[in-house]
Amino acid sequence: MSFIQKSIVARAPVAKVYDQWTRFEEFPRFMEGVESVRKVDDKHLHWSAKIGGKAVHWTAEIRDQITDRRIAWHSTSGAKNSGRVLFEPLEGGSTRVTLEVSIEPRGVFESIGEALGVVSHRVDGDLKRFKSHIEGQGAGMLPRPI
Repeated sequence: MSFIQKSIVARAPVAKVYDQWTRFEEFPRFMEGVESVRKVDDKHLHWSAKIGGKAVHWTAEIRDQITDRRIAWHSTSGAKNSGRVLFEPLEGGSTRVTLEVSIEPRGVFESIGEALGVVSHRVDGDLKRFKSHIEGQGAGMLPRPI
């Protein structure tokens, strides 16, 4: 498994940042390669994405969730991954968002991509687009999937 940790500081209060992050169906607006996230029930999400031009699907289970503090998950089918997102209120009404992701690359292409830091770059870009989204700028947002 490969581990990635990235953080951003959003100029928005923690409750607003957490609320936006838990709108999982909106992830394709700022997460590169994510085509859809569908909430199955209160604990499970079905993901569809394109990685290296290949369609991948998986189900994730939320294993720990504390409002305005953190959300942790692990995959239960498909692409193996796990992680957590932490929300830290800062002085002045800003929020630090830290995303920690562990991914098990599948196949040669994903292993090469991992070695080149593609996944790390993607996570960094996703957080930057989320920051723009939550701050109301929308700059760099991905087009909505058709």
